[in-house]
Amino acid sequence: MTHALTAEWLKLRTVRAPYGIMLAIGLILVFGATISFLIVQDYDTSPAADQAKFASADSSVVITPVVEFLVAALGALVATSDPRLAALTAVPDRKRLLLAKTALVATAAVVLGTVALALSTGSSRLIMGDRPPPIAPWDGLGDVLPWAGAAVLSILVTGLTGLGVGLAVRSTAVTVVVVGVLLWGIPAVTPMLPEPWNVDASAVMVPYLVWEVAGVVEDPPLSPVAAVVVLLGYAVVTLGAGAVTLLRRDA
Repeated sequence: MTHALTAEWLKLRTVRAPYGIMLAIGLILVFGATISFLIVQDYDTSPAADQAKFASADSSVVITPVVEFLVAALGALVATSDPRLAALTAVPDRKRLLLAKTALVATAAVVLGTVALALSTGSSRLIMGDRPPPIAPWDGLGDVLPWAGAAVLSILVTGLTGLGVGLAVRSTAVTVVVVGVLLWGIPAVTPMLPEPWNVDASAVMVPYLVWEVAGVVEDPPLSPVAAVVVLLGYAVVTLGAGAVTLLRRDA
């Protein structure tokens, strides 16, 4: 297992794409901090009546969906960088190869997600200072941890989803499109459905599940525990499909 994991890590760090993904995450963090700064500047120059109508200046709300997508692309890269499965020459045990890829993507997703959320919430806190709600959505670390934890979990799930879809279709481009549809395409359509289907469908979409997992939604369709189960279901289903394909198809 160690040999397989080392081989997967070596492949990942010797290509350019992961560094491009990390650069993109860095850029979106800078963008998020800039948005927070501009919101605070606008808040400070607005009348008191208008200040009460401001939204939160927490940049993590902006960067989380993008980090989810970028980490899913990383998962797709790990799955599809070896389309002919040449790695089976070094690691003939396909189950071990699958476990190594899964462990690598899961670790990378948690590390990137944790760092991104820590930097975005930390920078937002510095920018917001001691300003009151609604510009500052939380008073201290205890208030932000549920949201940050839910966001990191969603990043982990999307990374594993990218891996699972990539193993199933063996195409980076197709995987990125499928993940994009799951994260942004379908969630944009579900609110247009007739009631109550719009609420029920939206409740199981990844962008809304993050809020439900964090427990910050008033009267949510799903409890935090149910939302965690549904969110993990994305990874279980896609990884299951990828595992079946990897274990049964010819190299």
